[in-house]
Amino acid sequence: MSVATPSKHLARPIGALLMLGLSLALGGCLAMAPGPKETPRPAPRPVAPIYTPSVEAQTLTKYYADLEQDLLTRGLLRTDGGGPETPFDAEDLAERFETLAFYDEYAVPLDGGAGGLGRWQQPVRLAPLFGPSVSRAQAQRDRATLVTYAARLSRITGHPISVGTGGNFTVIFAGIDDADFVEAHVRQLLPNLSASDLGLFTAPPRKFYCLVSAGGPQRDPLNYSKGVALIRAEQPDLMRDSCIHEEIAQGLGLRNDSPRARPSIFNDDDEFALLTSHDEKLLKILYDPRLRVGMSAAEARPLVRRIAQDVMDELTH
Repeated sequence: MSVATPSKHLARPIGALLMLGLSLALGGCLAMAPGPKETPRPAPRPVAPIYTPSVEAQTLTKYYADLEQDLLTRGLLRTDGGGPETPFDAEDLAERFETLAFYDEYAVPLDGGAGGLGRWQQPVRLAPLFGPSVSRAQAQRDRATLVTYAARLSRITGHPISVGTGGNFTVIFAGIDDADFVEAHVRQLLPNLSASDLGLFTAPPRKFYCLVSAGGPQRDPLNYSKGVALIRAEQPDLMRDSCIHEEIAQGLGLRNDSPRARPSIFNDDDEFALLTSHDEKLLKILYDPRLRVGMSAAEARPLVRRIAQDVMDELTH
C-alpha cells in the first residue's frame, strides 16, 4: 500500500519576506538571501495491511482444529515414537525401506515396477517462505521448528542439511488466501510443473494437509537438486509440525507411504505425528555410502539387508 509523502513548506523570517517585496517593487534589482531551511522529515514507512482471513480460510482453520482434536482423542498423532507394542527388526526395516525408497506414492512407472534410488548428493539448504496470511509470530515458530529438525536430520543421515536463504529446498508456509503468492513462487521454482500439479499447490483439496515435489534435472532425475514443499497455514501447531517432519523426510528420498511401516510417519493412518526412531533408521539406510543414486531395488536389496542389520546392531552396542 502506497502512502503519500506530505508536502514540505519552506519557512522564511519576516525580514526576508519584506526583502522579497522590495526586490519585486524594484524590478528584481536586489538579490534575496535565502532563509534557513527545515530538515526534511523522513517519509513515513508504509503500513502493512492487516490480514483478514476469508470465510474459506476461517472454515479450513476450524476444520483442521477439529480434525487435530479428533485425532488426539482417538490416540493418534502420537509423539512418543512407539514402544513395546510396535516392535521391528532388521528384516522389517529392509522390507519397508524398499517400499518407501523405490516406489512413488502417486506416480506409477509404466511397467508397474520399482524406480531407482533417489537422494541428494549435494548439501540440502532448506529455505522457509511465508505467505502474507502467516503472522510474524507463527513464522518465527515455524522457522525455529525447521532449524531444529534440519539439525536432527543432518545428524541422522550424516548429510549436510541446514536452513538459510537462497536454498535449494523451499518450504512454503501458506494458506488458501495466499494462492497468488504460492502460484508466483512455485512457477518460478518449478517452471516445468504441469498445470494439474501446480493446482495442487495453489488450491489443494483439504484432505491434503501438505505436499512435496523433489528430484533432479530431466537428464538425472534421481540425483536430487531441488525440492518444494507446501505446509498449509490453516493447520494447528502439531499438524504443522507433522507436515514439516513428513514432507521434508520424503523430499530427502523416502518418497512413498506404506501401511506396513510402523512405528512411522510414512503411513497414512496418522498414528504418529513426528519422525520416529524407526524412521531415523530408514534415513540412515538411505544415506549410507554403500548405496548409490540410481540403483535398482534388485541391485540394492542385498546391501540394504546388510545395512539394516548394521543399523539395528547399533542399538546393542
